[in-house]
Amino acid sequence: MPIDADNLRELQKHGILQEQVSLAHYTTWRVGGPAQWLAEPSDAEQIPTLLRWAANQEMPVRAIGAGSNLLIADEGLPGLTLCLRRLQGIDLNGQTGRVKASAGEPIPTLARRAARLGLQGLEWAVGIPGTVGGAAVMNAGAQGGCTAERLLSVDVVALEGEDFSIQRLERDALDFAYRHSALQGRRLLVLAAEFQLEPGHDPGELQRRTSGNLNHRTSTQPYKQPSCGSVFRNPEPAKAGRLIEGLGLKGRRVGGAQVSEVHANFIVNTGEARAADIRNLIGMVQQKVAEAHGIQLQPEVKRLGFEMAA
Repeated sequence: MPIDADNLRELQKHGILQEQVSLAHYTTWRVGGPAQWLAEPSDAEQIPTLLRWAANQEMPVRAIGAGSNLLIADEGLPGLTLCLRRLQGIDLNGQTGRVKASAGEPIPTLARRAARLGLQGLEWAVGIPGTVGGAAVMNAGAQGGCTAERLLSVDVVALEGEDFSIQRLERDALDFAYRHSALQGRRLLVLAAEFQLEPGHDPGELQRRTSGNLNHRTSTQPYKQPSCGSVFRNPEPAKAGRLIEGLGLKGRRVGGAQVSEVHANFIVNTGEARAADIRNLIGMVQQKVAEAHGIQLQPEVKRLGFEMAA
């Protein structure tokens, strides 16, 4: 049923629904304008209710997680923005290796907890700056591993339409490929994901492996500055970072945005960047690589709000 005035006030009273909230605090780049309405549900059952309200108000709806791999326009976002970072919870079965995690759960947390139980399969994820839901949508990966290798199913809800009931999609329906899933082309919100890991491994060895992966990432990537993680997909067999570095673009700046001097496939906010600076620097890097190598780098970054800013 639609939200009436009393229910709306109750959601606002508990901080679940807020008006005119800066989204710069909700992205790892620390840029972005305000959300007209921002909802941070802590229970999946609250989400269909919020979606029905937005539909009744004829509002557009967008969803974000931890704000990594995300660039939000300086002008902000009209309508309802759903932030799922409070939607957390992990259920691990150390005997069977079955794991279910809520969409807002940080995937490094899931990787560490699985390792402590001797469940193998997510050690690569310990340095990924994102959530379980985002990892499923993007088929996130690192260190030779990826989400699709272990994912069994996702629970989703449609962001628009008339049916906001929660549905389950099995892995075969998700059309996984490198940094791709069918979820990227559909107006569906991931609420939870289920994985099959390998039980019975030595927890100490798995934890040493996760620590090694994390140390490698922190020593080779700019973890001390705001970024979104890798900006471009690797145009296999080439590596985006090597192409960019080979053109001498490390350190190149547009406003407060800079191609990292640590890893060329990262763009960092030096402190005063705007979303427009980052967007323009992405475009400049693409142009330089295309001119030099005939390769059009494809961003991993999801962009929101730029259709209104154009």
